[in-house]
Amino acid sequence: MDDKYRVPAIERAHLILKEISLHPGELKLIDLSRTLAINKSSMYSLLLTMENLGWIEKETGETYRLGRELSRFGHASMQQRDLNDSFHKEAAISKLKLGESFQLAKLDGKEVLYIAKEEAPTPVRLASEPGMRLPAHATALGKVMLADLSDEEMDSLYRSDHEPFPHLTVHSITSLQALKQSLEQIRQQGYALDLEEAVLGFSCAAAPIRNAQGQVIAAVSCSMMLPQWEQKKHICIEEVCRLAHQLSE
Repeated sequence: MDDKYRVPAIERAHLILKEISLHPGELKLIDLSRTLAINKSSMYSLLLTMENLGWIEKETGETYRLGRELSRFGHASMQQRDLNDSFHKEAAISKLKLGESFQLAKLDGKEVLYIAKEEAPTPVRLASEPGMRLPAHATALGKVMLADLSDEEMDSLYRSDHEPFPHLTVHSITSLQALKQSLEQIRQQGYALDLEEAVLGFSCAAAPIRNAQGQVIAAVSCSMMLPQWEQKKHICIEEVCRLAHQLSE
């Protein structure tokens, strides 16, 4: 890694966390300062910042242990890994059943972030690789996850956006009011459709994945070209909803 991109404070924080993880509830500021060769003033600032962030917790004896926020990070990481594994296992079956591609994505602000994909051997390959992002309002995946937000949350999310919204095709939603109307229908039916809103010539169905508390944490979709959509749309919607339910906790 090029040294000019390194952030020394983050590297020091990493070393501190590693040391605390090896000796939970045993090390004080002076111990960490001596072991890691970080002066006491810098160590104090680092520990205070990490404590405020919930990364570490100070005990009554002035020693430290890892904090709950790191536990949440670890749990989320395991959940994501488990979800990816489960998606590939279950979506592979759905892919064979329909002969079409399936995607897994999360909502990141106003964008859809594609996480995983089960690609069917179709004549036209869909450009939705893991790591790719698209505007949430223009995709079935995005709309079905936005539908979990309240009107107030939607207003807050899109308050800085000027209308018309960026459109990917002539069929894309271009206003907050139209998006809210679409979300209301999605909430009622439990799934979302993208009828050439993201890519001309393609349609898509998406359904939400929920955690044990009923919150939407991701979504799955199936996309296909229009001729196949006209033939398979009903079974596509049914299969996407089944897959989402299977992946929900």
